[in-house]
Amino acid sequence: MILAEIITIGDELLIGQVVDTNSAWMGQKLNEIGVKVKQITSISDDKTHILTTLAEAKKRADIILITGGLGPTKDDITKKTLCDYFNSELIFHEPSFKIIAEIFQSRGRVISETNRLQAFVPANCTVLLNKNGTAPGMWFTDEKAIYVSMPGVPNEMKFLMESEVIPRLKEKYSLAPIVHKTILTQGIGESFLSDLIEKWELALPPYMKLAYLPSAGMVRLRITASGENENSLRIEVEKQTEELQKLIPDFIYGFEGDQLESQIGELLIKKGKTLSTAESCTGGFIAHKITSVAGSSKYYIGSIIPYSNDLKTGLLNVNPELIKKHGAVSSEVVTEMAQLVRKKLNTDFSIATSGIAGPTGGSDEKPVGTVWIAISSEKRTFSWKVQLGSNRLRIISETALHALNGLRKELITHE
Repeated sequence: MILAEIITIGDELLIGQVVDTNSAWMGQKLNEIGVKVKQITSISDDKTHILTTLAEAKKRADIILITGGLGPTKDDITKKTLCDYFNSELIFHEPSFKIIAEIFQSRGRVISETNRLQAFVPANCTVLLNKNGTAPGMWFTDEKAIYVSMPGVPNEMKFLMESEVIPRLKEKYSLAPIVHKTILTQGIGESFLSDLIEKWELALPPYMKLAYLPSAGMVRLRITASGENENSLRIEVEKQTEELQKLIPDFIYGFEGDQLESQIGELLIKKGKTLSTAESCTGGFIAHKITSVAGSSKYYIGSIIPYSNDLKTGLLNVNPELIKKHGAVSSEVVTEMAQLVRKKLNTDFSIATSGIAGPTGGSDEKPVGTVWIAISSEKRTFSWKVQLGSNRLRIISETALHALNGLRKELITHE
């Protein structure tokens, strides 16, 4: 197994000013070609720290990928530090300067001496031309490892990885294929899910393993298979996925890249149906997710957000006696909300939510995180309760997932 280490350089990463998305993307791309990431390290713009980290990385990995610190300002010291590490000196690289000149010319700007310095590279590196920016990539080889230094700007790093680094790694190493399949589940917790599929998981072939990736309102199941023949691996992964679908059909809603809001849109278009929403505790978040899909105007009519009880009764015409008797967070009220918004906006389907998102407003009977969701159509209206903890933003996000998945199931079964 070929091992890699990713090193990200920059004080801005360590103080949380910039979130490191580069490492996750690089890890995914490396895994796709059969390279295992051994470690990811973020370090400061400090020469000693960089030199120490480079030396230690070589003990763990065959490939060391470095991002950051290649800008034109004085705080970007990676290039000079690499010269020290590889006992080299900076030399002017004409092809890189040509790219820099073209970029500045296209923007109607004059190249300063500081910008010109970016065309200087260590004499003993292989230069990776960066057509998306002014900092070239640099490829070094010593007796034990490959080092690749790239800009920290994501679109520049991605260009170099896809056009230069990945092809060179595939050419240099005989890489065993790794196949992934990610199954998306909703409506069941990680531990309960594990119990349901335990026998299936234990019976997986030895070259295949399962990972549980829980997040707000959902659990992703990732099947990973590694071996010599990619086609055989893919066939076996699909076979195991089909077995898993038979075990938990009510909880699987898609695969990596699928979105509930997109699936709902496709189903509504296919059936020629329309949708409206009445959101209290989610405050329009469900409408936001639905309308984030291009073309949603074909099926989504609109929303009423009766956040206060006065609006529930005044605008949506919920019977005030229901609120008085059962409370706004109840099956009775959310059911009426769903029916009324569907009729008021003249749609085929509707979603309604009412809950206690906190941090205040809860009681022993209805603690923070209590949410009622209803779905209505001409055929039927039904509601259900979920308990979603005490984090306000998570409650809103999870409610949206529960509601959208509930609608998805209803659309699949609705004739």
